[in-house]
Amino acid sequence: MTVTSWPPSSMFVCRRLLARSGVLHCDRAARSCRTGGDSMDLGHLRKSYRSDDQAFEESHLASLDPIIQFNSWFQEVMQCPLIAEPNAMCLTTATRDGKPSARMVLLKGFGSDGFRFYTNRESRKGKELETNPFASLLFFWEPLNRQVRIEGSVEKLSEQESETYFHSRPKSSQIGAVVSKQSQVIPGREYLRKKNAELEEEYKDREVPKPPAWGGYIVRPSVIEFWQGQTNRLHDRIVFRRPAGEDMGPYTHQGDGGWVYERLAP
Repeated sequence: MTVTSWPPSSMFVCRRLLARSGVLHCDRAARSCRTGGDSMDLGHLRKSYRSDDQAFEESHLASLDPIIQFNSWFQEVMQCPLIAEPNAMCLTTATRDGKPSARMVLLKGFGSDGFRFYTNRESRKGKELETNPFASLLFFWEPLNRQVRIEGSVEKLSEQESETYFHSRPKSSQIGAVVSKQSQVIPGREYLRKKNAELEEEYKDREVPKPPAWGGYIVRPSVIEFWQGQTNRLHDRIVFRRPAGEDMGPYTHQGDGGWVYERLAP
């Protein structure tokens, strides 16, 4: 593969963020990646996580209800200045025949009923959810060495809920949602600039209508896994799941609200 240097703007952002956290090695690490032919050897890139005396034990669970446990971790994440978007998550969907796709979106609410996000329903993810209404969410909070993985079925939110959230967004974001026919091929960025400028003028003094295809979804979880990294790679994995009527094994424990939980090998 061809190795190119970072654009100056990207390197500037990287240096600024790393300076904040007291780390200034990203460019040296990039230069040290060994290349050969059409491959890049990244085997030496690794970092230390937590020590065994900082393991995530079952006794450390804030609750035996995984939604409450998620909220406990999320509140910690909200207090971490190194995490700019604590609600950023990787949303994975798949076609009816199982071809997956993934992208980063923002969580916009959660509770005992599930996890909410909003998007254009005519986008690739929207079309995949229409034919295969199941998804996976992944939160990766690197400074805390933690991940949360969620699997579940997906349902559309009501038009009223979608409308209410749409009009709570900044006006520029509302206009952006009207401008963008998400996942469709466009002639270039100038097309977006021109369309955006036209709509800014059109809606300068009036409300922006919610596009009919724009709306929310809720992921109703059946699996929620809490992961915490360990330096020796014996990572902690505590998974909550909805039992499907099977007999519980000796290492399966009863949680709250109809959940059971288990520890998985890393």
